[in-house]
Amino acid sequence: MTMGCSVLGFSVALLLVGSVCSSKFDELFHPYWANDHFVYEGEQLKMKLDNYSGAGFSSKRKYMFGKITTQIKLVEGDSAGTVTAYYMSSEGPKHHEFDFEFLGNTTGEPYVVQTNVYVNGVGNREQRLNLWFDPTKDFHSYTILWNQRQVVFLVDGTPIRVHSNMEHKGIPFPKDQPMGVYSSIWNADDWATQGGRVKTDWTHAPFVASYKGFEIDACECPTTVAATENARRCSSGAEKRFWWDEPMMSELSVHQSHQLLWVRANHMIYDYCVDTARFPVTPQECLHHHHLH
Repeated sequence: MTMGCSVLGFSVALLLVGSVCSSKFDELFHPYWANDHFVYEGEQLKMKLDNYSGAGFSSKRKYMFGKITTQIKLVEGDSAGTVTAYYMSSEGPKHHEFDFEFLGNTTGEPYVVQTNVYVNGVGNREQRLNLWFDPTKDFHSYTILWNQRQVVFLVDGTPIRVHSNMEHKGIPFPKDQPMGVYSSIWNADDWATQGGRVKTDWTHAPFVASYKGFEIDACECPTTVAATENARRCSSGAEKRFWWDEPMMSELSVHQSHQLLWVRANHMIYDYCVDTARFPVTPQECLHHHHLH
């Protein structure tokens, strides 16, 4: 049993109906773009970008609520112009999406991590930070935790962003659509590095992102079942309890809150909430996240 199967020990005591956990890529995922740009080396998967194509993989199934984690080693050396993404997304024009996007840079300059949250097809909620380590030298874990109260982005277990449910303020929250898990690498030199000023240097291709330790501890959703029924199936009730519905999962612990404040104070370089040029009127959810600003 891998670590992700017993988050905070809950799954030992609680019945985890529909929970999936594995560290094998081919049990959970398959390539959906440029199969010939994948290299399998033991437990590692390498996905490459060259001047012919990028590449991408997706989960074989859709999920509602739970936790996904993958260990990623990002493109070494000159990665300017490249983007490696790891994200959850539903389908359709009103889709929800939770994004990690890793924006490459010239050698010696820090990788930028951009997170974004789409609700009902609308994004524009970017935050950017520089990490407190070099993400190209070793594998690090990137996690998205999703329940009916919050979406939490974590790096090596440290929360770097929280998107809280504020439906009581009339703000929509993503909790009604099953989501797939995806990753891709592609050329985005029109915007990715220093606002698009630095272009991809193809003499350094192929650009390789490496993956291992795939974990999904979440409620699996059959494609034949309506979304409203999946939402009910994946919520705790009298017969079953899911770890993600436990009270301590509804908000960060005091320690995690302190970690998040540290990340924001020391590593955040952009926050849409304070970008008055883009948003002369502060986005509604930012007003209620004031304790994090």
